Amino acid sequence: MDEVTNAIADPVRRDILFMLRGTTLTAGEIARRFPISRPAISRHLRVLRACGLVHDEVTGTRRLYRLDPAALTELAEWISVLRTPAGWDHRLDALETEVHRTRRERAEHRPTQHRERTEDTA
Repeated sequence: MDEVTNAIADPVRRDILFMLRGTTLTAGEIARRFPISRPAISRHLRVLRACGLVHDEVTGTRRLYRLDPAALTELAEWISVLRTPAGWDHRLDALETEVHRTRRERAEHRPTQHRERTEDTA
């Protein structure tokens, strides 16, 4: 996870990741969109490849880069844990248990209540 967090800490690399969502681009196509040198873009792409955020595929004389969001899974799970207040998982489990208990009790009492109403009207 450290490699991924270090990679996405750089704004140029984050922009590259956004550019690659749903498409493939060459290093030249990526470089044209930035005011920095092509070798600098190549270094950014190397960092993104090293941590698994980007994969490349050689087709003929072109090298196509594509995003691999699977490398973000561990980071996304970690962020999700931070965003959930401590103890909420336990509270939600307790709520679910209470809902099931209430439903069960209601189901058990329905036939009895129906019988009592029938006896009262007779």
